[in-house]
Amino acid sequence: MPNLDVQDLACRRGGRILFAGLDFSLSEGDAALALGRNGAGKSSLLRVLAGLIPPFTGSIKWNGEDVRREPYEFRASMRYVGHADGLQTNLTVIQNLRYWAALYRSSTSRDALERALAAVGLDELADLPARMLSAGQRRRLALARPIATQPGGLWLLDEPTVALDRPSIAKIEAAITAFRASGGIVIASTNAPLTLPNAQEIDVAAAMPAPEDAFGDAYEDALL
Repeated sequence: MPNLDVQDLACRRGGRILFAGLDFSLSEGDAALALGRNGAGKSSLLRVLAGLIPPFTGSIKWNGEDVRREPYEFRASMRYVGHADGLQTNLTVIQNLRYWAALYRSSTSRDALERALAAVGLDELADLPARMLSAGQRRRLALARPIATQPGGLWLLDEPTVALDRPSIAKIEAAITAFRASGGIVIASTNAPLTLPNAQEIDVAAAMPAPEDAFGDAYEDALL
């Protein structure tokens, strides 16, 4: 049973503490929404969870193991979609998806890849060069990656609804619902409407305490 446990998490970027003291736990089928104004640290939270930024303080445990001590199981289970779509514009839509599926040792059969593309409404564009996609279509192709590379226990989705219209958002919501039903865990950051029933809310902006409250006399030394 997948489980993510985060304790006393803090992030420092550019000599500034973005958030501190974050605690939350998610298990099979759970979801969470990272909320807060632009610049509050929502994207940084997901990057810390994905292992792209080291935490300033705190711990992240996956299935009871600290991800810094046991990174391989976590990385094999985690799927991260950031702001950058990460597409190879010289490849077709389905070739892009096949590349990612191969990286995760998932099925690269055309049928499997087309099912992932159908989940985001791109199956009819499978053989179109990626350079010809609109911004919304590029975003949907990026979001097809975690669908095509299952099984995965954790999806980290940074602003998944950017550049998407309401019908496209509904497809992404349906894909997330199906993943949760299979036991997966989802954390998404968003400033736009995204319906995730019974999702926890992680208010990143509220996790920015006064320096003396967060780190006491050691705060100034920690920034040096």
